[in-house]
Amino acid sequence: MNRIIALVGMCGSGKSIACDVLKDAGWNYIRFGQITMDALKEQGKPITPENEKEIRESLRKKYGMGAFAQLSLPGIEEKLKSGNVVIDGLYSWSEYKILKEKYDTLLTVVCIHASPLTRYSRLEQRIIREDDSEVRMRPLSKEQARVRDYAEIENIEKGGPIAMADVMIVNESSEEELKKRIKEIADER
Repeated sequence: MNRIIALVGMCGSGKSIACDVLKDAGWNYIRFGQITMDALKEQGKPITPENEKEIRESLRKKYGMGAFAQLSLPGIEEKLKSGNVVIDGLYSWSEYKILKEKYDTLLTVVCIHASPLTRYSRLEQRIIREDDSEVRMRPLSKEQARVRDYAEIENIEKGGPIAMADVMIVNESSEEELKKRIKEIADER
């Protein structure tokens, strides 16, 4: 039976790196945030933190707080047929409940945690890679990151999935340590 690992955590915690480890191990990949990027592209708007926030909040207003999970279910179902699936960016409590109800024991929620000080430093140092068509890892200033943190906690129920995670990884050390721990979790599950 194929499995799903959904990654939760605040921006800059290490979710994209963890996803890359699983993708490299052959896991199928779903990124909830890609819905936002696709909407921006469709509307001809530049990718900025403000435009991203506007799209995220408008989609949740239109489809409810579980919007990204609901809109991603067909893709998850399709990819689950051919292998394990890693979901990057489970954010809201409603999204968590949709996935948990649908997939129950097939779903493992992994929280990657890093302190704001660590995350903000990482985010300020990020460089957009030329090959990153998804624009997953873009830089944010400390203030942009703080504003996003507050908005995600206050407006999109982000604390719930973090609190209910099946596994917690504290990512305050090296990228190699994070990669090692993700591989262990994938093998355990």
